[in-house]
Amino acid sequence: MDFSLAKILAFLALATLAGLAYRQRKPGLVIWLTLLTGLFLFTGKVGFLVFAIILASLLLGLPLFVLMGGIGVMCIGLLTSDDLPVAVRKVLELAGKEVLLAIPFFVVAGELMTQGTLARRLIDFMRAAFGWIPGGLAVSAVAGCVFFAAISGSSPVTVVAIGSIMVPALLKASYPKDFSVGLLTTAGSLGILIPPSIPMIIYSIMVSGSTPVDPTELFIAGIGPGLFIGALLAGYAVTQGLRFKIPREPFSKARLWDATREGFWSLMLPVIILGGIYTGVFTATEASAVSVVYALAVEVFIHGEMDRKKLLSVAENSMTVMGSLLVIIALALTLNYVLVDQEIPERMVQLLKEQNLSRVGFLVFVNILLLIVGMFMDIMSAILIIAPMLAPMAAAVGIDPIHMGIIFIVNLEIGYLTPPVGLNLFVSSTLFKESIGFVIRAVVPTLVIMLVALGVVSYVPELATGLVVALRNEPKVEAPATPALKVDAPPEPGERSLQDLMRQKKAAEDAGEAGAEKSLQELMREAKEKGTGDDAPPAQEKSLQDLMREAKEKGSDPTPPAQEKSLQDLMREAKEKAPKDADAPPAGDGG
Repeated sequence: MDFSLAKILAFLALATLAGLAYRQRKPGLVIWLTLLTGLFLFTGKVGFLVFAIILASLLLGLPLFVLMGGIGVMCIGLLTSDDLPVAVRKVLELAGKEVLLAIPFFVVAGELMTQGTLARRLIDFMRAAFGWIPGGLAVSAVAGCVFFAAISGSSPVTVVAIGSIMVPALLKASYPKDFSVGLLTTAGSLGILIPPSIPMIIYSIMVSGSTPVDPTELFIAGIGPGLFIGALLAGYAVTQGLRFKIPREPFSKARLWDATREGFWSLMLPVIILGGIYTGVFTATEASAVSVVYALAVEVFIHGEMDRKKLLSVAENSMTVMGSLLVIIALALTLNYVLVDQEIPERMVQLLKEQNLSRVGFLVFVNILLLIVGMFMDIMSAILIIAPMLAPMAAAVGIDPIHMGIIFIVNLEIGYLTPPVGLNLFVSSTLFKESIGFVIRAVVPTLVIMLVALGVVSYVPELATGLVVALRNEPKVEAPATPALKVDAPPEPGERSLQDLMRQKKAAEDAGEAGAEKSLQELMREAKEKGTGDDAPPAQEKSLQDLMREAKEKGSDPTPPAQEKSLQDLMREAKEKAPKDADAPPAGDGG
C-alpha cells in the first residue's frame, strides 16, 4: 500500500471537509468517512488524488470546469515529464486557431438579435405563413425556432427569444400550457444543430488532432437533420391542434405581404450567412463577423431599435458568456493534454478493436453513453472531454467523421432536455415561471420524438452526409461495415506457398536429404516435382531475406550457375506448369 505524504494530507483534508459539511448529519458523515477510508487503502497515490479532487469539488459545490482543471494540473505534475506552464502553452495554441474567432462573433450576433426586434419580426412572418393550417400557431413557433436557430447558433438564446413571444400567444389561443412549454423548450434546442452552431465549432477544434473536421462541412451536415427534427415537431403540433380543436387563423395574402416586408431584413440574415458559407464566398469564421455587422446595421439604421442602453447590455452579456466559455475551454484542454500524453484515446481504440464491434453495435454503445453523459454534463464539457476520445474510435469502425459529429450534437441536444442538468429545462422554468418538475413532465412527449429522430440520424447517414457529398462534387464512398482481417485464399492444387517451401527445405535438411545449400529456384522446382504430398512436420521457418541471400551465395560458387530469375517469374512458371502436372503422381511423400 502507498502511504505517501501527499496521499495522507489529501485524506486528512477530505475528512475535515466532510466533517464540516456533515457535522449536523451523522449518517452522511459516516458514509463519507467510510468511502474515503476505502479509497485511501485500496488505491495508489495518483488514483487517490484524482478521487480526492472529485470528492472535494462535490463537497464544496465547485463547477465542473474547476474539477477538470484541477485534475489536469495534478496529472501534469504527477504523470508527465512536463511542467505546469504547459497548460499556458496549450491555451496559447488555442488562440492560434482561426475558427475560435467565430464563437465570440456568433455570441454577439445572438445577443443583438435577442435585444432587438429581429425575433419578433420573424414570428410575425411565420404566423402569417403557417397560421392557417391545423395547429398553425404551434407550427409557426417551431418554424420560428428553426429560422432563429440559423441566426443565433445557441439553444438557450433561441428558447428565450422565441419562447418569450410564442408561449403567451399559444396560451391565448387556448393551447394547453404543458404542450406550449414542452414544444418551445424542445424546439429551442435546434439552436445547436441548425448552423451556424457554436458547439459545432468547438467540436471541430477538439477532434482536429485525431480526425480533422471542417466546421463548414459540419454546418452543412446539420441542415438535413435539423429540418427533419423540425418537421417531426411541426407534425406533432398539427396533430395536437386537431386534437384540441384549436381555431385556425384565416390566411391573408395582404397580411403575408406586410409580414414579409416588415421582416425582410430578418429573413435575409440566414440567407446571407448560410448562402455565403455554402457558396464559398466566406468561411465560417468570416460569416460570424458578417453576422455581427449585419445585425448591428439592421437594428441601428433600419429598424432603429438598438439604443445605447441595449448596446451596453449586449456587450455585458456577450463578455460574460465568452469569458466563462474560454475558461472552460482552457481548463478542458489541460485535461485533454494529459489524456493524449497517457495515450488514453489510443488505448480506448485498441480496446474497441478487441471487442470486434460492428458499426451498428458501436452506434448503440455511443448513443447510450452520450445520453447518459448529457444527463450529467453540460454540452460544452461533454464535447471538450468525450469528443476527443470517441472520434478516433468512430473512425476505427468506419464511421464518417462528419456523421459522427452530427450524432454527437443530436445526442447532446437531447441532453438539454434531460434532468438533472438539462439547461433548457432551467431556462424554461425561469422564463415561464413554472417549477422544474412541470417543465420535465411537459417535455416528455417531444423527448420521445427526439429519440426517434436520433435513431434515424444515427442509422441513415445520408441524412447528414448527403448534402456534404453533393457539394463536394465527388461520389459517395460507403465506409466498410466492420474492419476485418484479410484471410488469404488457400493455394490451388500444384501451387505451394513460400512458407511451405521454406518449411520443406528445413525438414529435408533435418532428415539429411540435402548436404548443401540450394538456390531458391531449385527449391521451387523441387517443390513443383513433389506436388502436395509433403507431410513432414514443419521446422523453424527462414525469412525471405535469408533465402535470397542463400541463393545469391550459391550463385557465386565456381560451378557455373543456372540463369537466375526473378521471384515473380518463378511463381508465374510454377503456376503455368501446375495444370500439366496435376495428374502426375507425387514424387515422394517426404517422410
